[in-house]
Amino acid sequence: MLPIDPTKKLSFTRCICDGDLVIVYERHDNMKAVKVCESSILQNRFGVFKHSDWIGKPFGSKVLSNKGGFVYMLAPTPELWTLVLSHRTQILYIADISLVVMYLEIVPGCIVLESGTGSGSLTTSLARAVAPTGHVYTFDFHEQRAASAREDFEKTGLSSLITVGVRDIQGEGFPDEFSGLADSVFLDLPQPWLAIPSAVKVLKPDGVLCSFSPCIEQVQRACDTLRSNFTDIRTFEILLRSYEVREGKMDCSQGAVAKLGSLPCKRRQCSIEGGNAQDNLSSPTVMARPCNEAKGHTGYLTFARLKCLS
Repeated sequence: MLPIDPTKKLSFTRCICDGDLVIVYERHDNMKAVKVCESSILQNRFGVFKHSDWIGKPFGSKVLSNKGGFVYMLAPTPELWTLVLSHRTQILYIADISLVVMYLEIVPGCIVLESGTGSGSLTTSLARAVAPTGHVYTFDFHEQRAASAREDFEKTGLSSLITVGVRDIQGEGFPDEFSGLADSVFLDLPQPWLAIPSAVKVLKPDGVLCSFSPCIEQVQRACDTLRSNFTDIRTFEILLRSYEVREGKMDCSQGAVAKLGSLPCKRRQCSIEGGNAQDNLSSPTVMARPCNEAKGHTGYLTFARLKCLS
């Protein structure tokens, strides 16, 4: 998650050490997680990078290859880990994760129960939100998947904040030892309505539940079950649209200015009179336009608050 110094405080200032996990950044769409080993090398299109050159440098440093190429050595934050982790299942991405953390009202010291560990994308962000005194208990019915997630949390330094268990929450419910202790519960299950009665038992009064479902039929059935013990039931779908921001040249000739009929008179006059004629022919400006590809439907997020007993 974040580099941790010897005093166990989260820190970005600690230098890279042998055995650390770093995110090697080539460009925004090309990153990979690498474990630092003093005798190892990384080879890519920019050349050969010696791990020994990375040791002792602070996270965020720019390192050079034998050919003069470069990459950046970044700390494995939850946002970056989501982009580079191994996909054992479908994962939640940053847009959905940010809404989950906010609406579950997760703060340091919270106890969070998660069912459906999967690849651990959400779990890493939950761990950062509850750190340093809270804890995340996550469960998956698939033993191998749970073991792989446990290994990943060891790599990212989160094992002290996350406990991974193997359990069929739909069939068995959450362990009785958590009764009335959870501040928040997150469900990523094919039949979340089967686990809702157990969530009622483990949540504190006024605790918040979130269920992630890809199909609206799952949402409808889950909401029917939630109504008996929960209030403030809301469902969201996030459709993310990214924009490209870059510098380009805009034709500012008199002919083009004449087309700007909607501009106020003073602004139109300044556009024509300001600068010499040669500058007006091609003026650099910053432009924003939507990306050609937009991320579509990922799933529905349903939130509900446990009723307080009078």
